Amino acid sequence: MENKKIFSFFNILLSSVVSLFFTTNVFSQYPISSKDSVAIMSVMSQQEKAWNQGDINSFMEGYLKSEELVFSGSDGPVYGWSGTKERYFKSYPDLKTMGKLTFTINKIKSLSTNSAYLIGEYYLKRTIEDSFGHFTLVWIKTNGKWLIVSDHTSSSK
Repeated sequence: MENKKIFSFFNILLSSVVSLFFTTNVFSQYPISSKDSVAIMSVMSQQEKAWNQGDINSFMEGYLKSEELVFSGSDGPVYGWSGTKERYFKSYPDLKTMGKLTFTINKIKSLSTNSAYLIGEYYLKRTIEDSFGHFTLVWIKTNGKWLIVSDHTSSSK
């Protein structure tokens, strides 16, 4: 009977150690290289520039052209590159509603060698009411290029 208790204790202990090992490995973050960080920041800069020129088509070049793309905002999720692009055109039909965009990047962290996330803020200066809020972007590196695969943006105003 005593041997069964010891055996059971060691099974629980072993299971706990194995679970802890896999959990920490799954959620561990890889350091992002300065090259990758600069590449992601470059895409953000290109998007900001395109937006401020009223060019939603060029702005969309920062997103993965795939049905895997998801944009999540106040109206809920929109799936796919085309759906996301349509949402932008519907929400921002002219330069007046687009305004001038400024991004502030708060954090970029690598999730793996080919994925990262970015947390930031956006500010839209407009002749109509200004808008600002926060966003979280999930990036993937495909064919040597960093692209957004998930965008969750929430407006604070």
